[in-house]
This record gives sequence, C-alpha cells and structure tokens, in this order.
Amino acid sequence: MAKQILRRLAVLLAGAVCLTVSAAADDGLSGLAKPQEGRSMRATSTFREGRDGRYDPRAAPKGDRDEKSNWDNFRVAPGETHVLMDVKGPGVITHIWMTFLGPEPQPWARNGSANHQEMLLRIYWDGNPRPAVEAPVGDFFANAFGRRSEVISLPVIVEDADSYNCYWHMPFRKSARVEIVNESDKPISLLYYNIDWIKKKSLPAGTPYFYAQYRQEYPVEKGKDYLLLETKGKGHFVGAVVSVRTRSPSWFGEGDEKIYIDGETTPSIWGTGTEDYFLSAWGLKKTSTPYFGVPYFDQWGIVGGHTSAYRWHLTDPIVFNTGIKVTLEHFGWISPDENPDYRSTSWNEREDDYSSVAFWYQTGAPTFQARAPHARERRLPSLERVIAYARDAHTHGEGRAIPQTLSLYDGPQILYMPEKPEGAWLEIPFEVKTKEPLRLLLNMTRSYDFGQYQVYLNGVKIGEPLDLYSAEIVNQEYHLLDFWPDPGRYTLRLECVGKSPLSRGCYLGIESARLRERRPRVREYGHDKDRDWRTKPTLYN
Repeated sequence: MAKQILRRLAVLLAGAVCLTVSAAADDGLSGLAKPQEGRSMRATSTFREGRDGRYDPRAAPKGDRDEKSNWDNFRVAPGETHVLMDVKGPGVITHIWMTFLGPEPQPWARNGSANHQEMLLRIYWDGNPRPAVEAPVGDFFANAFGRRSEVISLPVIVEDADSYNCYWHMPFRKSARVEIVNESDKPISLLYYNIDWIKKKSLPAGTPYFYAQYRQEYPVEKGKDYLLLETKGKGHFVGAVVSVRTRSPSWFGEGDEKIYIDGETTPSIWGTGTEDYFLSAWGLKKTSTPYFGVPYFDQWGIVGGHTSAYRWHLTDPIVFNTGIKVTLEHFGWISPDENPDYRSTSWNEREDDYSSVAFWYQTGAPTFQARAPHARERRLPSLERVIAYARDAHTHGEGRAIPQTLSLYDGPQILYMPEKPEGAWLEIPFEVKTKEPLRLLLNMTRSYDFGQYQVYLNGVKIGEPLDLYSAEIVNQEYHLLDFWPDPGRYTLRLECVGKSPLSRGCYLGIESARLRERRPRVREYGHDKDRDWRTKPTLYN
C-alpha cells in the first residue's frame, strides 16, 4: 500500500510540474472558459491632479474636459529614475505597454530624446534589492542597437516599431516595483505606459518568478563560448534575444548553442548552428513570427553588419532542476587575411561584438552574476579610423549639389543632381596617417531617381559600377576594398556612367566615405601588408 501511495504521489508531482511548464505554452484561449481568481488592476501614466495642480500619484485620474486631463505622459530627465509601478502583492503582471518619442529631433523634442538602448528597465520582486529584470528597454522588447524595429510574436509585440508590449506573466508574492532609469544625456520624452496585473489572494506553492538579464561582450572572449545564462536552482529557460555586430567579413553564425543541464560538464543539448537555434536555415534574414524572428538585419557579410534575433521557448521550455548554463559558440567563416594559413573555411573562431537578454523562470534566488553596464558601455564602440564626410566633396558637370537632412543619418548627406551623365562626377578627399589594414566603404542612399556610378581611388578603378536605384529611399553601405594604404592624401571619385531603366534620373546621395578598422589579427598575420592594392584591388566577402 505504501508503495502505491508513493507511486501515486510521484505521478501527482510530475503532473504538477507538467502543468507549470505547459502554462507557458497556453495560448490564453482555453483558459478563458475557466473561472478566474483575483481582481484586475492597472498602473498607468494617466494624469492625476493634486491640490497644487501638479501630478500627484495618490489622486484620482483627472478625467474632465480640461485639456490637462490628456497630459498622460512623463518627461524623464537625464540620470533620473521613473517608477512605473509600485504595488503590494500577491499578484501577477500580465501585460506591459509603453511608448515614447524616438531619438530624432522633432517639434516636441527639438534636441532629440534618449533612445531605448539608453533606458534601463528594472523590475524588483518582494523588496529584493537585486532586480529580477535588468535590461535596456529596447533589448527587452527584442529591439537592439538602439534601433526601432517591428516585432510580431506571442510574448513581445512592438507594433509599427513604437508601441512596446509584452505578455510575459510575472508573479510576485509581497510586492512589485517597475522602473526605468534614463542613462542618456537626453530626456525620455512623452513616456506613456499601462501595466496590467491581477491582484491575488495567494499564489500556489512553488510558483516560480520571472527573470530577464542583459549581458554583453565587446568583443566576445577568445577561447570561450558566449554565455547567455548561468544559474543554480529549479526552473525553465524560456527565451533569448541575441544581437551581433560583425567585426569580420563573411557569415558569423556557424556556432552551436550548448546548454548544460543540472551541473553537466558536457552539454546534453547541443545545436547545429546559430541560425538553426533561431529556427531559420541557411543564414538569417529579417522576419517576425510568434516563436522566433530577426527584427533587425542590415547587410550580409560586411565588416560592421548588425543582426538581432529572438527565440521564445514557449511550447518547448528548457527545464532544469538544480541549474542551467546556456552558451553560444562564436564560430563562422572569415576572410583569408584573418586566417593563419591564409585560407577561408567555415569553422573559425570569430571576434564579433555580442549582447543578449536571457529570459527564464525559477524558484529561489538566481545565481547569475551578470549585470547590465551603464549605457555608455552598452553603446557599440566606433570602428571608423577615417570618416570623410561628403559635405567636403567637389562636384563636376551640369547640375548642383545640396546638403540634405534624412532620418537615415545623424548629419546631412550631399544630394548631387547632375542633368546628364556625361562629365558628371563627385570627389571626396581624405588623408591616411598610419599604414594599417583597413576597409574602404561608402555610406550612401539609394532612391527612385538615382544613377549608376563607377568608383575610382587615386585614379584606380575599384570594382564594378554601383547601381543606386531603389524603389524606396534606403541607406546602404557599399564595401569596396580591403587594403593597407600608405600614409598620404587620397581622392575618391564617383563618376556617373548612366542609370537603371527603372530610374527617373542620375542623382547621387552620399553621407560619407569611411575607412573601417579590421580585426587586430589581420595586422598580426600581415598577409597583405606588402601587396600593392593598385594592381589588384581586393574585397574579401
């Protein structure tokens, strides 16, 4: 009889664990037909007027015909912390929505505003001084690099790249505090928010807490897999956002995910490639699905390319009982001049810049030691050794060149408008002071009335003509040359050679010519140091 009772208890305990895990996979529809316990609540930015006419969090919403009733937002000054929610439990946060102005100057913020990489989201449970959630607002909502991107997934939705929603359920027993720290030198402008939660009488024993933690390596550590999460305790890993800025040419994503469960020294969960972990194949491209996506992807295989991807383990949580370690190899293709044997293969340790947010539930206190650095350290370091802005360009031919401000760039571009291709060219001078391995590229605009241009450097033809036509106005970097230029003065010429049959004109838009640094091992190996780039201009892909 005792054995039967023990066996029955084991079945019941296993069922309880399955129910806890399967709750993460519940799409919400089946639960709507069941009784709901608790009382719905909301923390909001709606305006509450005190006796002095200013905002008072203790007052009721204003809610009259006075225009002040519509002042439902906050301005958070540089260095300040704004508390969005501070309530007593027990309860469960079920939805967070927020929005704010973008970083670009506009009528309501003429000098611009903080970008979401500079806003640090922190959430505290039960008065614990260590935040359970600590991540830049953008990265938490799968929007990396300070760029605004649309995300359409189940737990996170960023509609039109400016309304930030998350549906992670976040239980707490005693209290919950949600805050945003403005680590920018500019204000957070027009911050609106609603946080929906259910006040409960109690939470079931063993209910795990929600955690999310940011970390970064600029660049990744040599000889060591990139760490997304490492914690002791019992719980389940439910997702990750991983962002990569490439420092080498070619494809970065051959590295496997390696997940160590309950103290393993060899991972029992071992993947087949970075794009495979993010449920894509043969590389990554911009996409958004309920369980995985790539919100931001600019250009394939360049030095300085950006890729950010999310993967939610909603129906397939990674369960652990005593601990978990989640890592990602940083292996991929590299160019011959970064390989000691001067050859290109698919399996090389790369030195790219990585950042991530790990999402998980667990009982007890997590032991993950990562903390988010200040926004100054979260900003990716510049790779540019020389920037020659097009505002210093010289033009020739019938037509004019004017400065033009576009949201694609921090400063103005030059719009060159020749009336015909014959004799039309633009030249940008620059100076090199040190002989070192560099990549020459152009930061340019493509548009519906742009032409085709051939690049020359000090009279040497570089590559094939660039077709600048695009049905939409977009930014693109054109990578042209890997070389070791001698110190001295250089002139880059863009010479018009015609236009696409689809284009309305032969215009040209350019922000700058740039010399971008290569990884230190290119200098260390020195394969091309004595090669004359003029005789055979080379671009490594």
